[in-house]
Amino acid sequence: MSEATTHLSPSYSFTVRLEYANEPGMLGKIASRIGEIGGSIGAVDIVRMTSNVITRDFTIYAANVDHAHTILKSLRELPGVKVVKHSDRTFLLHLGGKISIQTKIPLRTRDDLSMAYTPGVARVCEAIVAHPEDVYNLTIKRNTVAIVTDGSAVLGLGNIGAEASLPVMEGKAMLFKELGNVDAFPIALKTQDPDEIVRTVENIAPVFGGVNLEDIAAPRCFEVEEKLAQRLDIPVFHDDQHGTAVVTLAALQNALRIVNKPIESLKVVVSGAGAAGIAVTRLLLRAGVRDIVLCDRAGAIYRGRQEHMNPYKQAIAEMTNPRHLRGPLGEVLEGADVFIGVSAPNMLSADDVRKMAKDPIVFAMANPIPEVMPEEIAGIARIIATGRSDYPNQINNVLCFPGFFRGLLDSRAKQVTEEMKLAAAKAIAGVIKPSELHEDYIVPSVFDRRVAEAVARAVEREAYRAGVAQRRKGSGRRYG
Repeated sequence: MSEATTHLSPSYSFTVRLEYANEPGMLGKIASRIGEIGGSIGAVDIVRMTSNVITRDFTIYAANVDHAHTILKSLRELPGVKVVKHSDRTFLLHLGGKISIQTKIPLRTRDDLSMAYTPGVARVCEAIVAHPEDVYNLTIKRNTVAIVTDGSAVLGLGNIGAEASLPVMEGKAMLFKELGNVDAFPIALKTQDPDEIVRTVENIAPVFGGVNLEDIAAPRCFEVEEKLAQRLDIPVFHDDQHGTAVVTLAALQNALRIVNKPIESLKVVVSGAGAAGIAVTRLLLRAGVRDIVLCDRAGAIYRGRQEHMNPYKQAIAEMTNPRHLRGPLGEVLEGADVFIGVSAPNMLSADDVRKMAKDPIVFAMANPIPEVMPEEIAGIARIIATGRSDYPNQINNVLCFPGFFRGLLDSRAKQVTEEMKLAAAKAIAGVIKPSELHEDYIVPSVFDRRVAEAVARAVEREAYRAGVAQRRKGSGRRYG
C-alpha cells in the first residue's frame, strides 16, 4: 500500500449508513471488507433492528478522498449490503462555520438594556474620550486579536484567496480561544496589495489588542509586518514566520540535550527561503547558531548571489553561510548536524541524511508531505520531527501563538521583541523535564495545557523587562 494510504486520518473520515440482512456473520464480512481496502472502523452504532434487517452507522477512517471513495465503492459491491447514505465528517464539522460571537451579559430587563446600550452607553463612550487608555478596560479590545490574511499562502494549498482561506482562519480562532482564552476573529481581505493590506489593518486596529498575520506570501508578508509594526501601538506577529521559528528553536534545544551538542558548534542547513525559512534562520542566529546555510530552489544562498534573489534573501545572505558554500541542497547538507525543512515534499533522500554528521537531527516540516518521510530515514537520523500529527515530535505553531498572545495582551505590549521569541522557545522546551526527554519526545503535546501558560508568563515577563508593556501590574481605573 502506498504512503498515502498507510496514514489514516480523522480529517478523511466519514460516516456511512449500511442496511443489511439480520444474519450471522454479516457484520464480520463488512468489517473484513473495510479492512481489506485499508480502512479503519472508528465506531459502529445501531440505528434500527428488525427480525430481517439491521441498519448501522459505521465511522470509517481513510487516508485521503480517493481512498474514501474506494471504500464506499467496495461496500456498494458487497452482496446483501445497501449503502443508505454517507457523509464526510470534516465537512459536517464546518457546516455554518466553527465560531460564533456570544454576549457576556444577558439582556433580560429594561434596566439591562439601558445600561448596555442607550442611554447608559453614552457615559462609557465619554469616559473613553476623556481617558483613551480606558478602551482596554471598557471594551473587548483588551482580549481581542485580529487574524489577518490575504489568502495568498495557505498551508499546503497556496494562493486560494480570501473566501477559501476562511475555514483555516476560523480554526485558528478556535485554537486561540481554547488554548489561550483569547478572543480572535478572522479578517480575510480581498486584496493582495501590501499597502492596501496595511491601510486596512491600520483602520480596524482600534478594535483589537493585537494583530496575528496569517498565510500571507513572502516577500509581501515581510513588508506588511514591518510597516504595521512601525505604525501601530499594538503588537503585530506573523505566525507563519515567528511561531514556526519559536517552536523549531524549542524542539532543537531539547534535541541538542539528547545528542549532547552545544548550539554554537552546529552546522545547520535550512531548506526553504520563504517567510518561515528566513524567520527560523534569524532566530537560530539569535540563539547562538554560528554556521547556518539557507537554501532555496536554486541551492545555497550566499553573499553575492544574483539569481533568484530579493532584498530579504540578500539581507540573510550577509549573516549566513560563513563557509561560502554553493550548490544544491544535497551537496550543502554534507557534514551538517541539523536539517530544517520548511519547503516542499521529497526534497531530501536517505542518502542525503547518511552524509550528515554523527547523530543527525532532521526536522522535515513541509505539510502535508514532508521533505522526507520518517520511514525512509528511520535508523539513519537520530532525531526526526515533522509538522504532522500522525508522527512523533510534531512541530506545530499552536504550541506558540495562543500563549504568546496571552502574554502580549496581559502586559498590553506595544510590540513584539526578539527576546520574547527566545523566552517563548525556552518556555516550550522547558515543559518537558530532562528525565522525560526522548528521541520521540522533544516537544510537548499540542494538548498540554501547561504550554500556553508557560509561554504567556515568559512573554509577559519579557514585555515588562524590555519596557514595552503598557499596563502596570494591578493597574486599572475604578468606576463607581
